Amino acid sequence: MLQTHSSPPDDILSDVELNKLRWRCRRGLLENDLLIERFFKQYAGQITHARAAALLALMDLPDNDLLDLFLVRTEPTQGLCTEQIHDVLRCLRQPRVL
Repeated sequence: MLQTHSSPPDDILSDVELNKLRWRCRRGLLENDLLIERFFKQYAGQITHARAAALLALMDLPDNDLLDLFLVRTEPTQGLCTEQIHDVLRCLRQPRVL
């Protein structure tokens, strides 16, 4: 995990942590990669340890299930139905800002 014992969940990720998170978020499905990259372009400076943990939880999903969440075809269930995951999904689902 990216969070260390001395990093509160609302602390912003360091550059090293952010790069590790980007690498971990690479996907096999191009559509997912495009949406995730847009997320990083818009929110890189605002990603906290809590938001990173939520994003990592989403990365454990198969590509098609993840895309369904991104495109609002489905909503998170069971262990993924947390405030932090809903926050990340809101960010990922926002239309592109020009």
